Order: sequence, then C-alpha cells, then structure tokens
Amino acid sequence: MLRQDVKLISVDDHLIEPKHLWTDRLPAKYQDVGPRVVEDDEGHEVWQFEGQLFPQVGLNAVAGLDVEDFSTEPRRFEDMRPGCYEPNARLKDMDQDGVWASLAFPSFSRFCGQRFLEAKDKDLGLACVQAYNDFMLDEWSGADRERLVPLVILPLWDAELAAAEVRRTAARGAKAIAFSEGPAKLGLPSFHSGGWDPLFRAAVETDMPVCMHIGSSSSMITTSADAPYAMHIGLNGLNSMIAAVDLLWSPVPTTFPDIKLVLSEGGAGWAPYIMEKINWAWTKHRHYCDLPDTPPEEVWSRNFFLCFIEDVFAVEQREKIGIDNLMWEADYPHSDCAWPNSRNRLEEVLEDVDDDDAAKIGELNARRVFNL
Repeated sequence: MLRQDVKLISVDDHLIEPKHLWTDRLPAKYQDVGPRVVEDDEGHEVWQFEGQLFPQVGLNAVAGLDVEDFSTEPRRFEDMRPGCYEPNARLKDMDQDGVWASLAFPSFSRFCGQRFLEAKDKDLGLACVQAYNDFMLDEWSGADRERLVPLVILPLWDAELAAAEVRRTAARGAKAIAFSEGPAKLGLPSFHSGGWDPLFRAAVETDMPVCMHIGSSSSMITTSADAPYAMHIGLNGLNSMIAAVDLLWSPVPTTFPDIKLVLSEGGAGWAPYIMEKINWAWTKHRHYCDLPDTPPEEVWSRNFFLCFIEDVFAVEQREKIGIDNLMWEADYPHSDCAWPNSRNRLEEVLEDVDDDDAAKIGELNARRVFNL
C-alpha cells in the first residue's frame, strides 16, 4: 500500500501557457508574429502565431469538472482553474490533490515543442523555444524548485541546436527533455538514422531523461475519419508501444547505454506482451535484420521507464514490467486526471502492493530517474 510518508510525484502533468509567456520574453521585432492570445470572431480566446489562429482544446483544462461537462470546445482562461496556468495556484491544487511534485508538458507549444518546428521563420521558432524554457525555469519552476520539476522543449529542426539547448537549460537547473515519440512522422531523422546522436549525447552528459509523450509525433492511432474522438483515447497506448519497439530495434540504447527513455501517458499494461513478442522476434530475426546484439529485455530494464495513471493491470504485472521501471502520473488538468482525488485513487490501485514497491511507483523511481 501507499504509505502516508510517500511524497507523491507525478511525472506527467500539463500546463496551459499563460498569456504573457511570449509577449514578455520575445524581442520587439517578434511581438507581432510571436504567440499571443487574441479573440476570434466567435469570442473564443485563441493563440495567434505567424498570422494563424490556434484554439485552446477544451479537454486540456477540465480538472474539477464533472465528466458530463467535458467538451472539446475552446475554453477561455477565466473558465479554467488558475492552477492550469499559474504556478502558485498549481501548488495549491497539488496540495489539495495530495501530490508533492509535478512535471508538466506544454499545451500550445505541443507536447515536445513541435509547434515551433512548424514555424516559417526558424529564428523566431528558436526564440520561442528559448522563451518557453526560460519561463519554465524562471517563473514556473521558480515558484518552487523542488515541487515544480522543469521540463524543457527543443528546436527539433536541428540536432546540434537541440543539444546546445539541452546544455544551456541543464546548466540552469532543467531536469528533463521533451522529445518526439516518432520523429520520422514529423519529417525528421528517425531513431535509426544516427541523426539525433548530438542530442542523445547531450542528454546522457547532463543525465536528463528524454520524455516522449503520446501524440508528440503529431499523430494518434485511429480507425477511421468518422470514428469518435474517444477512439484516440482508447488506443493511445499504441503510440507508446510503437515508440518502445522502434527504439528497442534502433541503435540508440546501444550507442548510449546510459540514456533514460520515458514513455509518458501511454500506460504500461501492454509491456509484458510487447516484451514477449520482441524477444521472440529478436531470436528469430536478429541476424538478417542486423538487430542490436543486446537482448531486448536487458535493454528494457536498463533504459525504459513507463508511466501510468490508473493502470490496474500494469500494477498486477509489475514484476514482469520491472518494478524499477514504473512511475505514476496525474495528468492534471487533462480529462484523465482524478483531481482532487489523485492520491486517494492511487492508494486504491496500490492497496495490495508491497509498501516498498508502492513507494517506488509513487515517489522513489521518479526521484532516481529525474535526479530530484
């Protein structure tokens, strides 16, 4: 069970970027084209960037709402909990939820900053990336450096620039890197190409885990164009499954045996099946496919970390997954979160788990992986 002295750490939450983030930090020459909040013709608050409008997805900020009130319709800041975008309010919501520390992915910037990959002006894109990271380090985490764990984004269009940003932010206290679960889907070099070696080398040198959130490939698994939105939710674990196999077959863990690869919000119950399947495939096909020499199960236990919200099956299969490879996430303020009952819900999920194992899932693995 989860002891009361366990300081619960969520390794996957989200923040809604506040209105002032880029207007306060970008040079004057970028003020008109940089990200800012405006009202559209229907009175919605939306982001404007390089002349395009981007709505705020309603499901990104539903903490505290009844499920009957969930909607994908854009939400105004005044209709959100302040904890969605203001760090001191977030700390109060964490206190109410029984959560000690939190790592938050961006929203408008998208899960690994791919919004700025799509920028027409890459100098502007780099300025936006660095402004976001400065906000994360100075203002968001600055409200409480122990409890608000700084996760940074990267200029994805250039591996050397990305490595430089890793080192710049690590020197200022960053603890984790957001990266894509499928860079090839973004039109970037694949995990198999060696093109990301400068970035992964910087991640290992700074001992920062590489966090790959579902959807950070700008794609989600679905069945048909007319399937309901919930289809994405039901199948989102497939994104992490695909990323895991892609990386296991790639040279990345062999070239960088100390790298820490975190698969965020994809759950973990699928892992025993995948491990059985790829171990079998490795035995049968590794010679002519030129697969890595190290058995996948060894690479898995050394390099991969999975995160879950309420994955009861994963908890039951924790020994097969690896008790040192499991971490918990709250997903505040998204639709999957249980706020303000996250701790109570996790206590129920871990009720029959050994105290020491429960402490690893709730706190200690995250401390080790993120160097907290």
